Amino acid sequence: MTLPNAADLRRQLNLDPDQEDNAFLSAKLAAAAGWIEAYVGEPLAGLDPFPAAIREAILQLAAHLYENREAVLVGMSASELPFGVVDLIRPYRVWSF
Repeated sequence: MTLPNAADLRRQLNLDPDQEDNAFLSAKLAAAAGWIEAYVGEPLAGLDPFPAAIREAILQLAAHLYENREAVLVGMSASELPFGVVDLIRPYRVWSF
């Protein structure tokens, strides 16, 4: 298993497979992977085998970044879903004191 790509994110978002926004989708994936890598505390590329939970977390976070392109949502009431991004990646976090 490897890091997700633009085609994977397109499927996650139920987008038309013929859409030509690979660069934009790839940027969202890179941002999501970077955030998760910082949270976990180690390079994701070094994980072997690559955990399915981290792959899912990257897709969830990248989809969120794609759907919510601003830092603030106005007029929305929301709550975090159980087993969201942080719940998926928490077991892989490297703790240091």
